[in-house]
Amino acid sequence: MNGSSAAAPWAAGSPELNGSMDYSTAPLPLLPVNPWDIMLCMSGTVIACENAIVVAIIFYTPTLRTPMFVLIGSLATADLLAGVGLILNFVFQYVVSSETISLITVGFLVASFTASISSLLAITMDRYFSLYNALTYFSDKTLRYAHLMLVVTWGASLCLGMMPVLGWNCLGEPDTCSIVRPLTRGNLTVLAASFFAIFALMLSLYFRICKIVCRHAHQIALQQHFFTATHYVATKKGVSTLAIILGTFGASWLPFATYCLVGEREYPSVYTYATLLPATYNSMINPIIYAYRNTEIQRSLYVLLCGCFRANGAYRSRSPSDV
Repeated sequence: MNGSSAAAPWAAGSPELNGSMDYSTAPLPLLPVNPWDIMLCMSGTVIACENAIVVAIIFYTPTLRTPMFVLIGSLATADLLAGVGLILNFVFQYVVSSETISLITVGFLVASFTASISSLLAITMDRYFSLYNALTYFSDKTLRYAHLMLVVTWGASLCLGMMPVLGWNCLGEPDTCSIVRPLTRGNLTVLAASFFAIFALMLSLYFRICKIVCRHAHQIALQQHFFTATHYVATKKGVSTLAIILGTFGASWLPFATYCLVGEREYPSVYTYATLLPATYNSMINPIIYAYRNTEIQRSLYVLLCGCFRANGAYRSRSPSDV
């Protein structure tokens, strides 16, 4: 990192470091490995392994074809690609450096993480619809809506990921670089603004979900003429789960998204690393929150790894609000 030409794409660093970057296809001399890059690579490895299992389970289990699992599969695929992207970035960074590879790597990571965040929004919308239209949720129409959300999610993510490759980068004008080289400040501002818009929409949807859950609990209590301790615990657990989901998502991404708006390329690169690393942890936690806690996926995992249980085709999928 000290004046080398193999600095990570997002390590803008000081002006001296930026000015020394020379993208070429010539072999690079042996460079000291940055500990931050090692941690990002390790994070990517864990992310890829966790989500590869989820993708394999959903792909090879015929019963997991409901809208809920289609969206969870999209989230796991996006996080899997993000983990692979972090690994490839580490490999390319210390093996070969070129303008093309730098742009492709950054574009790949942008598309993957954008697809991950957008898939979280799609899951939130699916949860809301499952409660708001509970009677018609289990229908072919819902599956079509899920596929439509996937098309929009991945289409928008690919468009944002292609922008640096298609020319929206700062390689020709170093003064326009952001804290994530080779993205321009304008490009990074668009990405950060998109995140805040998605986060605000998720907050609104989860607030409505909480209202619906509390209203349902109140209606059940009125029908039974009293509010039992079981109802209170179930309602509290549901609201707590939503708080954990939003809290985890916000704690992971808000520092980096905020720094993308206020950070300057002259700032030390350690600030970028320190905010980016927690953002990758969200992709590490997602399979635990959305997949491994689900009964069907647990059963399928036992079948895949142990062969001790038989998949029951008649086993009814739970509502997304239970995941």
